[in-house]
Amino acid sequence: MSETYQHRARKRFGQNFLHDAGVIHRILRAIHAREGEHLLEIGPGQGALTEGLLGSGAKLDVVELDRDLIPILNAKFATEPRFQLHQGDALKFDFNRLGAEPRSLRVVGNLPYNISTPLIFHLLSNAALIHDMHFMLQKEVVERLAAEPGGGDWGRLSIMVQYHCRVEHLFNVGPGAFNPPPKVDSAIVRLVPHEILPHPAKDHHLLERVVREAFNQRRKTLRNTLKALLPAAAIEAAGVDGSLRPEQLDLAAFVRLADQLAEHLSITATPDSR
Repeated sequence: MSETYQHRARKRFGQNFLHDAGVIHRILRAIHAREGEHLLEIGPGQGALTEGLLGSGAKLDVVELDRDLIPILNAKFATEPRFQLHQGDALKFDFNRLGAEPRSLRVVGNLPYNISTPLIFHLLSNAALIHDMHFMLQKEVVERLAAEPGGGDWGRLSIMVQYHCRVEHLFNVGPGAFNPPPKVDSAIVRLVPHEILPHPAKDHHLLERVVREAFNQRRKTLRNTLKALLPAAAIEAAGVDGSLRPEQLDLAAFVRLADQLAEHLSITATPDSR
């Protein structure tokens, strides 16, 4: 449809439209949607993945911010009874309105690089609804998501996403697969929320706080970066060597530190019983 090609990608929306048929097919194979499933596509753009997702027989909700793309998407898919279009900002979208069963929603998206991290955290706050997520992201972001302790990519994003999900870096995608081509390489990642958290924290907000403080000055030792939160004795009580740098700790160690902080705060908040 000629209308499809009249829409220019908008820089302010971070738009880079996927057009490579081989890459599209490979992504659809990785998602492997089935009839009867409930999918949510974020930022469908001109519908490169949408057609294949609907072809699986799945129910598909899509969220698109750019109003100028709405008539293009409606012209292509509005007659399909399993298709529902929501115009709006995915960062503010209430996923509960989709009426999805717990752990049933399969989320897909070629995410704009400028909102990918906050959007992933917004989705993780709704993890109880989500079965899995498949995203096209900047390759550097995927490497951070899938990182292991000890390397430079290991940080806040790795730890907080791996707290909630299993992360799989599936494959890389070059700039030529998009129009216009971005200046960076991209990659496809699969995030699967844990049914049972492998390292549950007493308070995941405290875990976020500890991780944020630790990596604010990642070249310093934990004893220095966490001194505003935890005394050296509490760090040792968590079984952590305070002379290490934050990138040397695994997720379980950060959870122990967060639990020590929870205990420390409860002790300091307890009024004198005399």
